[in-house]
Amino acid sequence: MTTATLVAGNRTMETTEARPRRSLEELVDRLIDALFAANTETEAETPSATRSIHEARRLRQAGDVDTALAVLGDVNPTTATTREVRWAFSEWKALVKRRFGGGDAALYTQGAGRAAALVPQGNGTLEVVAALGMRWRPGKLVSERSLRGLRPLNACPEPAERGGA
Repeated sequence: MTTATLVAGNRTMETTEARPRRSLEELVDRLIDALFAANTETEAETPSATRSIHEARRLRQAGDVDTALAVLGDVNPTTATTREVRWAFSEWKALVKRRFGGGDAALYTQGAGRAAALVPQGNGTLEVVAALGMRWRPGKLVSERSLRGLRPLNACPEPAERGGA
């Protein structure tokens, strides 16, 4: 409770009123809004998924597969349409097969538009060599035991073989 002195005309009144308290949820929401307000400017500058896919295709045709994989790795599947996510995954997978297809690379998918190409490093660890829509960056080491759904890259069918994607 707070005590306030109000002056109305020539009269002075003492008032005691309870200040409404904010819930913890409201405070956390305001904090998150304040922290991530600066990111809205950078998100507006991020190219669309379609533009990134076209850029990756252009780079692939020029022979720069590694840079094309990096461009596709920055595609955000949460802001892309379902069609763009499928297209990005198809392009990414073709690039990964072109770059790492002859080796022991494995494919790990975490959901629509989220995947990683992993290469065994021995002692049960895998190194991320390419990622799409995930926080993982190339060079990160992950445990082979912790990944479910890990498949050899060469055993993954192309989208056209699955009935078109």
